[in-house]
Amino acid sequence: MRFNRMLLSVTLVVVALVVQVSVLARLQLPGAVPDLLMLTVLGLAFVYGHVSGALIGFGAGLLADLAPPADHALGRYALVLCVIGYLAGLAKPETGQIRSATGPMFVVVGAAIGSTLLYAGVGALVGDTAARHVGLGTLLFTAAVYDLLLAPFTVPLVMALARRAENDPLGESGGAGGSDVASGWLASGTGLRIGNQRGGLRLKAARSRASRAGRIKGVKRL
Repeated sequence: MRFNRMLLSVTLVVVALVVQVSVLARLQLPGAVPDLLMLTVLGLAFVYGHVSGALIGFGAGLLADLAPPADHALGRYALVLCVIGYLAGLAKPETGQIRSATGPMFVVVGAAIGSTLLYAGVGALVGDTAARHVGLGTLLFTAAVYDLLLAPFTVPLVMALARRAENDPLGESGGAGGSDVASGWLASGTGLRIGNQRGGLRLKAARSRASRAGRIKGVKRL
C-alpha cells in the first residue's frame, strides 16, 4: 500500500478505536456496542478493495484485541475484521463511485450480523460463552440497528477522506514510480488531461512542419 494510504488508514483506525472504547462502550446501550471500528474498515475497503480491506481489518482488529479493557483471546477480533474487510472490498464498485446508498447499507447490515456471528463462533471454539448469557438474537438485532444508524455519519466521511488521499499527487513517488504518478493524476482528472493536450499540440505542430517541408521540396523539384 502507498504511504498516504497507510497513514490515513492508521489514523482513522486509531481515532475510531479511541472513540469506540472511550465513548461508545461507556454508553451502556442494551445489547451490542456500536462498532465504529468495523464501519471504518468498511469505508476503507469500499475504496481500496479486498486486499487492502483484509490487511486494514486485520490490523484494526489486532489493535482492538490489544486495547484495554479487552477480555478475549488475542487475534479473535483481528480474524473477524480481516474477513469482513476482505468481503466488503469485493463490493467495491469498478468506477470507484457509489451511486446509491442501498448497496452499502446492505453491506453494513450484513457485516454487523456476520461479524457478530463470527465473533461468537470463534468465542465458542475457545470456550467463551458470553454470547449465550446476553442472547445471540439480541446481539444480532442491536448490532445491526446501531451500526445502521451510525453508518451514514461515518462510512461516507471515511470514503471521502480515502479518495482524497488516494488522488493526492504530492503523495505519489517520482522517478521509477512514474506510472503511479500518472495514475494519481488520472484519478484526479487534471494533470494527465493537460499532458494529453500538450502532446496533441506537439503532434499537430510536427505534422504542420512536415507538410510545409513537403510543399517546399515539391516546389524545388518543379
